[in-house]
Amino acid sequence: MTRVFFIVGPTATGKSEVAAEVAQKLDAEIVSADAFQIYRGLDLLTAKPDQAALAKARHHLISSVPLTEEMNVEKYRATADATIRDIHSRKKQVIVVGGSGLYVKALTHGLAKLPEADRKLRETLEQATMEELFRSLSALDPAGAKQIDRHNRRRLVRAVEVCLLSRKPFSAQRTEWNASLPTNGILIYRDRPELYARINRRVEQMFEAGVVEEVRATKNAGPTAEKTLGLAEIRALLAGEISRAECIAKIQQATRRYAKRQLTWFQRQTNFPALNLSKHGSSEAIDLLSQPRMLSGVAHE
Repeated sequence: MTRVFFIVGPTATGKSEVAAEVAQKLDAEIVSADAFQIYRGLDLLTAKPDQAALAKARHHLISSVPLTEEMNVEKYRATADATIRDIHSRKKQVIVVGGSGLYVKALTHGLAKLPEADRKLRETLEQATMEELFRSLSALDPAGAKQIDRHNRRRLVRAVEVCLLSRKPFSAQRTEWNASLPTNGILIYRDRPELYARINRRVEQMFEAGVVEEVRATKNAGPTAEKTLGLAEIRALLAGEISRAECIAKIQQATRRYAKRQLTWFQRQTNFPALNLSKHGSSEAIDLLSQPRMLSGVAHE
C-alpha cells in the first residue's frame, strides 16, 4: 500500500469531490471504500458521487455489487486488492476514498483470518434484539464489548458470530491486524456545526431528488444492503408509519450520529494528518493534495 493514498473522513465532508479533482490533476484512479456505495442501486440514498465527479477520474467499486449480495470486510479487501494491483499494472496512481473505517483498515493493516459467516447462526442472531446481542458479546468478549459501537447491529452480529464459531474473543482476533504497514493519506473533516448543516441539507436534497421513489422501486436487498442508512426510515414512511417530515428528521439525526462515530474511528485508528475544510476550504485542500509528492509518500517522510 506504499503507492496508495487515502482520503478518509466523515460523511458529507466533501471527500468525493476533493478526491475527483485531485485524481484528475494527477491522472490517478479512485477506489471507493464505502460499504454501501459499492452496491448497484440506491444511488441517492447512499450519496454516490455525481456524474460530474465520476467524469473527472475513473472510479472503482462503486455500483459494482448487486444489492442482493452479502458483502463483508474480507470480500471487500480481496476485491479492492485485485483492483489496486490492476491499476498499478497500468502505471497509474491509486487514491482510496471513503468513510467505512473497517474497509480502510483492511487495506492499511491487512486482516486477521476470521471464520466465514454461518447462515443458520446468522439467521438466529438476526432475530435477537440489540440489547440481547450486546449482552451476549459482553459475556463472550468483555473487552470487545467495551470497544464496539453497541448501536451498530451489523457489527454486533458479526462479533458474536465470530466468538461462537471460533470459540475465541473477537477482540483478541482483531489484534492480529498488522500495524506496521506504511500508509500515506489524510483525514478531512469540518467543524461540527458546518458538517451537521451539510448533512441536513443533503438529506433534504435527497428527498427533493426522489429518494422515496428510489426506495419504493427497490424490491430485494441482501442482509448487508438492508443496513443502508435511511432505508428503514423511508420504508416506514412508505408504510404510513411516519410522516415525511419525521422521516427526514430521523435520517438527518442518524446521519449526524454516524458522522460523529466515523470521525472518532479515524482519529483513533489511523495516523493520517487531519485537514479541516472549514478553515482551509476545498480548493486549498485540492491544491495541497495535487502535489505529486503527496501521493508518492514524501509528505510523511
